[in-house]
Amino acid sequence: MKVLIVNNMAPFVWGGAEELAVHLRKNLELAGHEAEILRIPFSWEPPSRLLSQMLMARTLELSNTDHVIALKFPAYLIRHPNKTLWVLHQYRQAYDLYEAGTTNLVGSEGDQIRQVIKKADAEAFAESKQIFVNSKVTQQRLRQFNNVESKVLLPPVNDPESFQGGSDSGYIFAGGRINGLKRQHLLLEALAQTKKGVRLIIAGPPDSEADAQRLRRMAEELQVSDRVQLDLRFLSRSEYTNYVRHAKCVAYLPFDEDSLGYVAMEAATAKKAILTTDDSGGILGLAKHGETGWVTQPNAESLAEAMASAFQDSAYTRELGCNASQYWDSLGVSWQTTIQALLP
Repeated sequence: MKVLIVNNMAPFVWGGAEELAVHLRKNLELAGHEAEILRIPFSWEPPSRLLSQMLMARTLELSNTDHVIALKFPAYLIRHPNKTLWVLHQYRQAYDLYEAGTTNLVGSEGDQIRQVIKKADAEAFAESKQIFVNSKVTQQRLRQFNNVESKVLLPPVNDPESFQGGSDSGYIFAGGRINGLKRQHLLLEALAQTKKGVRLIIAGPPDSEADAQRLRRMAEELQVSDRVQLDLRFLSRSEYTNYVRHAKCVAYLPFDEDSLGYVAMEAATAKKAILTTDDSGGILGLAKHGETGWVTQPNAESLAEAMASAFQDSAYTRELGCNASQYWDSLGVSWQTTIQALLP
C-alpha cells in the first residue's frame, strides 16, 4: 500500500510531532508499505492568514496514494477518500484556549475565523474513515467541542532500546524544547529553594534566543549557576538518550500538554521517575504521585520539595522509576499494533 503521512511544517522547528511522523514512515516501510511524508507550511501568526493556509491544505489534490494518515491542523483538512486522522493537535486557540482567554482569535474578525475553523474541522472529521487521538485529553476536547467520538492511540517510543542500561549520575534532567509553556524557568526557581546537593540539567533547543537568555539570566540572578547545566541547543539522539539514561529522575512541566509526552514516555522506558505538575495535562496519564513520580503544584515551593525528595531517598526514587517502566509496559504500546490500527 502507498501511504502518505501529512503533517505541518514550521521552518526550523522540530519536536515530537516531527519525530512521530519520521518513525511512522519508518515503521510503515518495515511493515511492507511504501510511505512518504508531506509537510505543509503553517504559521499561526498573524491569524488573518489562517484561512488562506486552511484553503491551501483543503485544495491540494493527491494522486498515486492509497491511504492518507493526517496528524495536525490544518494538514488534516487535506482531501482523500481513504483518510485516517491521528489527531495530535487541533487549533486549540479556537477551542479550549479560546475559552481560557489565551487565544489570538480576538474581536469580530477572530470570531469569524473561529467559526470557519470549527466548520472545516467538522467536515474533515465527517469525511475521515477513522479518527484516532494521541491521548484522553485530546479525546475529551473532540467530544466537548466537536461532538466527535475518537479512539485513543498512544504513540510508541521510537527507539526504546536506546534508553536501556542507565545509571544515576546525580542530576534531574529536563529535556525537550525550551519555551515559556514548557516552564523550565519554574525548575530554576525551585532549584534555588533546595540544598546545594541538588543538581539540574536543562537541555534542548530554545524556540527563540529570548527563551535561552531568560534561563541564563535567571540562573545567574538566582545564584544557581554552579548547580544547573544549561545545554540549550538541538541535541543528537545519542546525547539526549545519555542524559535520560544517567539521570536520577526526569522533570517535565508543560502547561496542559495534549499527550503523555515523549519526554515522559522515554523517562518511563529508561526506568526514571517523573516529576510534573497537576496542570500539565496528558502527562498525568503516566505520572502518578507516589507511584511513578511526583505530581506537584505549579510553583517553586512544591517543586523544590519534590526535587529534594528525589535526592534524599535514592532507593525510593529508583522504585518510582521501576513503577513508571512497568506501568508504561502494561499499556502494550508498540509500532506493530499502531500500524495495524491505522491501516485496518
